[in-house]
Amino acid sequence: MAAIDGKSGYCNSNSTFYSKRKPAPLPANETLDVTTFISARAHHGTIAYIDASTGRRLTFSDVWRAVESVSSSLADFGIRKGDVVLLLSPNSIFFPIVCLSVMSLGAIITTTNPLNTNREINKQIANSKPVLAFTISELLPKLADSNLPIVLIGSGTGKGKIVSTLEEMMKKEPNQNRVKERVTQDDTATLLYSSGTTGESKGVISSHRNLIAMVQTVLGRFQLEDNQQTFLCTVPMFHIYGLVAFATGLIASGATVVVLSKFDIHEMLSAIGTYKVSYLPLVPPILVALVNNADQIRKKYDFGSLKWVLCGGAPLSKELTEGFMEKYPGVTIMQGYGLTESTGIGASTDTLEESRRYGTAGKLSANMEAKIVDPDTGKALPVNRTGELWLKGPTVMKGYFSNPEATSSTLDSTGWLRTGDLCYIDEDGFIFVVDRLKELIKYKGYQVPPAELEALLLTHPDIDDCAVIPFPDKDVGQFPMAYVMRKSGSNLSEKGIMDFVSTQVAPYKRIRRVAFIGSIPKNPSGKILRKDLIQLATSKL
Repeated sequence: MAAIDGKSGYCNSNSTFYSKRKPAPLPANETLDVTTFISARAHHGTIAYIDASTGRRLTFSDVWRAVESVSSSLADFGIRKGDVVLLLSPNSIFFPIVCLSVMSLGAIITTTNPLNTNREINKQIANSKPVLAFTISELLPKLADSNLPIVLIGSGTGKGKIVSTLEEMMKKEPNQNRVKERVTQDDTATLLYSSGTTGESKGVISSHRNLIAMVQTVLGRFQLEDNQQTFLCTVPMFHIYGLVAFATGLIASGATVVVLSKFDIHEMLSAIGTYKVSYLPLVPPILVALVNNADQIRKKYDFGSLKWVLCGGAPLSKELTEGFMEKYPGVTIMQGYGLTESTGIGASTDTLEESRRYGTAGKLSANMEAKIVDPDTGKALPVNRTGELWLKGPTVMKGYFSNPEATSSTLDSTGWLRTGDLCYIDEDGFIFVVDRLKELIKYKGYQVPPAELEALLLTHPDIDDCAVIPFPDKDVGQFPMAYVMRKSGSNLSEKGIMDFVSTQVAPYKRIRRVAFIGSIPKNPSGKILRKDLIQLATSKL
């Protein structure tokens, strides 16, 4: 083995960066599904899930008994290995039971955002071809055109081919004689649709091996084996991070997960005190709100139990990190970077010291390798050079569902995943995301990263939020346009914004058009939906 630099993890002979984290142990037996893997883990926990609004609790034995019963019912319904089951539901303590039951049969779970339109949901149904759906009565109208057999979660009734309720399934005595099909680690476990921030949404195929590797990475990262921890699940369970970490992975360690059915900042804050939450996952906009309103929040809510805030979706600025640590002493911020295509795993900061590397996405996760590739020449680059981040490891997806073109343009034949993110890795192995490769604004051949201009605009005292997009122009190709959300009461003008930027950047990076907007559209993980704004800006042309 050629020499690997002890600090950066870079190996000169093959231009690859290797993770400096302790490798996460992966099971060798091929015949293993993720549900069995999670249920077989020994731990000291008693309460698995708590519904934040009702206080209803499910113990670990409740969960595994329910999974046994629901799996048995699904098998009686004729659900077999390889069948796809759709789950359309907000977060609930029953969401994990559905996922674990479906995956234990070797069937495939596909989730969708309850906020999606009927058209978007129908498109996903047409693509993934589910044979059964689980949903709540309020969301039945979204499946009205699907003609799918439906299992209702919770109470209520409605129109549709309702074949059973989850409650009935959970009461069923498991059929002890049923023959279980052999499920291997390479079989598909989930089919999640990536948010498609760069075009059409695509189904990401994750195997049981991918999910098991993610569970092992998450458990290693939080070192949960030693003592009892309580997590507040604020992130959507239909999203990769919510599904694999909160809906399934964390219970392998005996941790308790408190579930918010919909995100409400006051409900979130009061749940921290009520349930003695130690870990709080957030997207950056919520972190901003916690810093800006810290004095009222500290007076009104009990934060005594809170030890860690986990943040993903976008790198945090120095101001935000310092501001948070000053207002909430004793709480450590940990960051994460990952994609649906890498089962939510990629890089993270795991300690206070690592989090003080401001602006970093973190160090490579356990068992991960990376390359930084020049997008023009295809050459792999060394330390401190910017190029596209490629990732390789046990959590990298099998490919996109029935989309060989998209698969071959994202995964190469040796298993490297092109992330589409422009990054560099420094001499200590920290990854810095410069921007999305596909979102670079091309001004007269110069590349302008929107994220850099957004970070600059956010330093203006009158700007609450912003997004920068490419605006088409026949002379220069594209120029930067800003959508700006002003602080209430501010009368900041378009010219004021352009002047503020132009004194601080190279001429080609100047913002040449500004529009004011009530809020910046974002996906559930906090990423700006630039394509929606591009559409808005260009629809007036």
